[in-house]
Amino acid sequence: MTPRGLIAALALAFMIGHAGAAEGEDWSVIGRQGIVGQVLVPMAQAADPAAYERQVDRLCQGRETCFLNFYTNSKSVPIAVPLPDEIASEATATFRRSAKQGAQMFKWSCRMKVSTQECF
Repeated sequence: MTPRGLIAALALAFMIGHAGAAEGEDWSVIGRQGIVGQVLVPMAQAADPAAYERQVDRLCQGRETCFLNFYTNSKSVPIAVPLPDEIASEATATFRRSAKQGAQMFKWSCRMKVSTQECF
Protein backbone atom coordinates (compact mmCIF):
# COMPACT_ATOMS: atom_id res chain seq x y z
CA MET A 1 0.00 0.00 0.00
CA THR A 2 1.31 3.45 -0.85
CA PRO A 3 1.84 6.02 1.91
CA ARG A 4 -1.08 8.04 0.53
CA GLY A 5 -3.31 4.92 0.54
CA LEU A 6 -2.25 4.10 4.09
CA ILE A 7 -3.08 7.62 5.26
CA ALA A 8 -6.50 7.43 3.58
CA ALA A 9 -7.21 4.03 5.17
CA LEU A 10 -6.20 5.28 8.62
CA ALA A 11 -8.32 8.41 8.20
CA LEU A 12 -11.33 6.27 7.22
CA ALA A 13 -10.81 3.97 10.20
CA PHE A 14 -10.58 7.02 12.48
CA MET A 15 -13.81 8.49 11.09
CA ILE A 16 -15.67 5.18 11.38
CA GLY A 17 -14.54 4.69 14.96
CA HIS A 18 -15.41 8.24 15.96
CA ALA A 19 -18.82 8.24 14.27
CA GLY A 20 -19.95 5.58 16.76
CA ALA A 21 -18.14 7.23 19.65
CA ALA A 22 -20.15 10.41 19.07
CA GLU A 23 -23.24 8.42 20.12
CA GLY A 24 -21.39 6.89 23.09
CA GLU A 25 -20.89 3.69 21.10
CA ASP A 26 -17.44 2.58 19.99
CA TRP A 27 -18.32 -0.02 17.33
CA SER A 28 -15.01 -0.25 15.47
CA VAL A 29 -14.51 -1.90 12.10
CA ILE A 30 -11.48 -4.00 13.03
CA GLY A 31 -10.83 -5.51 9.65
CA ARG A 32 -12.12 -6.68 6.32
CA GLN A 33 -12.03 -10.04 4.66
CA GLY A 34 -13.01 -9.41 1.07
CA ILE A 35 -16.27 -7.45 1.21
CA VAL A 36 -17.11 -8.56 4.76
CA GLY A 37 -16.48 -5.98 7.47
CA GLN A 38 -15.54 -7.30 10.91
CA VAL A 39 -17.02 -5.14 13.65
CA LEU A 40 -16.08 -5.08 17.33
CA VAL A 41 -19.16 -4.74 19.56
CA PRO A 42 -18.94 -3.12 23.01
CA MET A 43 -19.73 -5.79 25.63
CA ALA A 44 -22.48 -3.65 27.18
CA GLN A 45 -24.39 -3.64 23.88
CA ALA A 46 -23.69 -7.18 22.70
CA ALA A 47 -27.30 -8.33 23.14
CA ASP A 48 -29.07 -5.06 22.24
CA PRO A 49 -30.94 -5.43 18.91
CA ALA A 50 -31.58 -1.68 18.62
CA ALA A 51 -27.85 -0.94 18.93
CA TYR A 52 -27.13 -3.31 16.03
CA GLU A 53 -29.82 -1.63 13.92
CA ARG A 54 -28.19 1.77 14.48
CA GLN A 55 -24.76 0.43 13.58
CA VAL A 56 -25.95 -1.39 10.45
CA ASP A 57 -27.56 1.87 9.31
CA ARG A 58 -24.33 3.76 10.01
CA LEU A 59 -21.85 1.24 8.62
CA CYS A 60 -23.87 0.35 5.51
CA GLN A 61 -25.05 3.87 4.70
CA GLY A 62 -25.17 4.42 0.95
CA ARG A 63 -24.18 0.83 0.10
CA GLU A 64 -26.60 -1.50 -1.67
CA THR A 65 -24.45 -4.51 -0.78
CA CYS A 66 -23.17 -4.70 2.78
CA PHE A 67 -21.85 -7.71 4.69
CA LEU A 68 -20.91 -7.38 8.37
CA ASN A 69 -19.76 -9.87 11.02
CA PHE A 70 -20.01 -8.73 14.65
CA TYR A 71 -17.77 -9.89 17.52
CA THR A 72 -17.05 -9.11 21.16
CA ASN A 73 -13.60 -9.17 22.76
CA SER A 74 -14.24 -10.07 26.40
CA LYS A 75 -10.61 -11.09 26.96
CA SER A 76 -9.25 -7.79 25.55
CA VAL A 77 -6.78 -9.60 23.31
CA PRO A 78 -4.85 -7.49 20.79
CA ILE A 79 -6.82 -7.01 17.58
CA ALA A 80 -5.31 -8.49 14.43
CA VAL A 81 -6.43 -9.75 11.04
CA PRO A 82 -7.08 -12.57 10.69
CA LEU A 83 -8.93 -12.41 13.98
CA PRO A 84 -7.36 -14.15 16.95
CA ASP A 85 -9.31 -17.26 18.02
CA GLU A 86 -10.38 -15.51 21.24
CA ILE A 87 -12.29 -12.90 19.19
CA ALA A 88 -13.41 -15.21 16.36
CA SER A 89 -15.06 -17.48 18.94
CA GLU A 90 -17.12 -14.55 20.24
CA ALA A 91 -19.26 -13.92 17.15
CA THR A 92 -22.51 -12.17 18.11
CA ALA A 93 -24.35 -11.64 14.80
CA THR A 94 -24.08 -11.36 11.03
CA PHE A 95 -25.73 -8.96 8.61
CA ARG A 96 -26.03 -9.53 4.88
CA ARG A 97 -27.57 -7.19 2.32
CA SER A 98 -27.08 -8.28 -1.26
CA ALA A 99 -28.10 -6.08 -4.17
CA LYS A 100 -27.45 -9.00 -6.52
CA GLN A 101 -29.78 -11.35 -4.61
CA GLY A 102 -32.23 -8.61 -3.62
CA ALA A 103 -32.19 -9.89 -0.05
CA GLN A 104 -31.32 -8.75 3.45
CA MET A 105 -30.71 -10.95 6.50
CA PHE A 106 -29.68 -10.39 10.11
CA LYS A 107 -28.83 -13.48 12.14
CA TRP A 108 -27.88 -13.80 15.81
CA SER A 109 -25.31 -16.20 17.22
CA CYS A 110 -27.05 -18.94 19.21
CA ARG A 111 -24.73 -18.21 22.16
CA MET A 112 -26.33 -14.76 22.52
CA LYS A 113 -29.77 -16.26 23.26
CA VAL A 114 -31.44 -13.13 21.86
CA SER A 115 -33.72 -14.63 19.25
CA THR A 116 -35.87 -17.73 19.00
CA GLN A 117 -35.45 -17.65 15.22
CA GLU A 118 -32.73 -19.53 13.34
CA CYS A 119 -29.26 -18.76 14.68
CA PHE A 120 -25.70 -19.81 13.91
